[in-house]
Amino acid sequence: MEKNTLSFHIQKVINGERKFENVFQSVTRMILGDPSKIAKVIVNGRSTYDFLVFREGKKHLVGMFDEINSLVSFVKDAAEGGSSAEMAFVLIGEPGNGKTFFIDFLMHLYRNFIVLPENRRYTFKFKNMDKLGRYGKITEIESQTYEDPMILAMNLYEDRSKNIEFLEKLGAKETDITKFYKLYRPLGACTYYIWNQIREHCDGDIEKMLEFVEVFPVPISESRGTLTGKFTAKDKITSSAVDLIGEESITRLLNLSDTDNPYRFDLRRGALARVAGGGIHFADEIFKNKKDLIQVYLGVIQNRTIEIEGFKWPLDTLILATSNNSEFARFLEEREQAPIVDRCRLCYMSHNTNYKLQLELTRYAIGSWEKTTFAGENLHIDPNLVYTASVAVVLTRMPKSDKLTPIEMMKLAAGEVAGEKSLKTLSEVINELNADPDITKRFGQKGLGHRNLGRAIQILLERTETQEGKCMYSGDIFPALETVILDYVQDPNDKIKYFNDLKLAKQLYRQNVLTSIFNAYMNEPDAIERDVMNYVNMVIGIDAKNLGPDRIWTYRDPRTGKLVSLKIDESFINSVEERLGLKTKEQKQSFRTTIIKIYGQRVVKEPSYNFMDNAELVKAVTDVRLKSDISGAGSLVGALSNRTNEENQKLYNRMINTMINKLGYCKTCAEKTIEYFCTQEDAA
Repeated sequence: MEKNTLSFHIQKVINGERKFENVFQSVTRMILGDPSKIAKVIVNGRSTYDFLVFREGKKHLVGMFDEINSLVSFVKDAAEGGSSAEMAFVLIGEPGNGKTFFIDFLMHLYRNFIVLPENRRYTFKFKNMDKLGRYGKITEIESQTYEDPMILAMNLYEDRSKNIEFLEKLGAKETDITKFYKLYRPLGACTYYIWNQIREHCDGDIEKMLEFVEVFPVPISESRGTLTGKFTAKDKITSSAVDLIGEESITRLLNLSDTDNPYRFDLRRGALARVAGGGIHFADEIFKNKKDLIQVYLGVIQNRTIEIEGFKWPLDTLILATSNNSEFARFLEEREQAPIVDRCRLCYMSHNTNYKLQLELTRYAIGSWEKTTFAGENLHIDPNLVYTASVAVVLTRMPKSDKLTPIEMMKLAAGEVAGEKSLKTLSEVINELNADPDITKRFGQKGLGHRNLGRAIQILLERTETQEGKCMYSGDIFPALETVILDYVQDPNDKIKYFNDLKLAKQLYRQNVLTSIFNAYMNEPDAIERDVMNYVNMVIGIDAKNLGPDRIWTYRDPRTGKLVSLKIDESFINSVEERLGLKTKEQKQSFRTTIIKIYGQRVVKEPSYNFMDNAELVKAVTDVRLKSDISGAGSLVGALSNRTNEENQKLYNRMINTMINKLGYCKTCAEKTIEYFCTQEDAA
């Protein structure tokens, strides 16, 4: 049996070597097919699912947990015959929060999934059309909507029982036929018309009729818009329904002898037919389209058919769309357009609010290629830049709240400790905000987006200081972000808020600098981390039963599994706690209990957990060590500022060398960081 015949294809489907499923089933299988790629995570104090298929690849999706869960639930419901099959999935949110990137990534995943031989989609064409004598120079006609060969198999005869009999002869069992007919749909207008002409030509002989049919794989091409296609809203004059559903073709009319033949319409001229064979259609900024196009979408979404002059072509398409908040709000004001919104599953997409995940997004914004100056020399990236830029933009996304400060909110959203405040408080704040009918006031809906961060990076790169110093210095990201706020943020209230958020980001940056300076002074990359863990272990060991008169406590390090001896230094513990503002014995005991509780909860799951996310504790330990080891930070500032004597110069040189060789700095950012430390700017 020839490989490109209909019978061969049907047998492959029955054997399970080829698939016959709709687009919803394919996408569901792509995401949920491997149970090991489904994980449970805690997001903003709430348990949710994470689908790891979206976390693979060089430039994968970051965050977006709620949005991904909504999409997966939507597609799964449609795959199981739910109401989602007659709806479009629409992402609505601020510009630059990743809506288009999300859908583009999903389409990229889908193309890579379908290209695998076991997932490949097939369609058919009619060949030897010249034998009919009605199609002029046209010898081959492909199914315009890339219909599955199984759809043709279920429509070979007008009598359903004969079609079932045909499938049974090829080995289909009753369960197979039941499964196939769940996905039954009629042939498209032109395919049906041509198939009847072939029937007439062959006097109903099915064997002869099938000689006209050739099965071939659906082409997968991003640039041609086949399988996955995008339609971007155009202006009112140039946009036309033709771009979506196609139009009458003059070339075909010149070849066709029957003027009523539906094949005179060229559907591939439109974006929908090219993805109709189990593809994904992406309507970018759907609500920017003019009314007649919205009406076309309404019909397509609800009925899943392309309709021209009464002719119909059924579609098997997942329809995804995006819209920004302001455009959607404007659209809702035109109340006569309500039916399309009724046919959409709306998903309000927020900015990323987890600063740890933002680190990866900031790396995307900086770019993965080697950076060079205008002169072509290597451009260094300050080791603090990614963190500094990330917390700066994430703080702008934290809404105002009476219960939490922006920094507390940011820390809790990243799963970190925020003093006495708990995740329960964050959940309460989020629930209150998300109950607001004004979408822009909900959690994470406002703030500097990914494009604004990209602009700030561009401004940082074009600065003379960056080019001359051959380094993207962290401190320079703040004036770059200020420029972006002034030039691109329209609302005066938002501008004031974002400038205040930048002040908070500068305080966090200063804390990072203090840690780097102390590590450089101690000539160890993790000196502060070691001292923070010493405090934690002393707090745990101070009440240990096996503590001798020498105050030495022996414990097993969870990271290495080895026994470690530690001398309990109560003056160090008290100094740290005084820096934290804990005056009474009760306050100190309460804080220690919290630390021991966190240790017990975190270290069991994550032995490498080091408490470095507890900024208040890190700052207190840094201050104490700076005071005890260096006779006060002021004297270190003096020594580094006044390098007229040899000893101070030696200290400066040694710290610069440590920063360059052990901490990832270059000469430019090491010198600028020390210079910044010596000023009193941004001190909390």
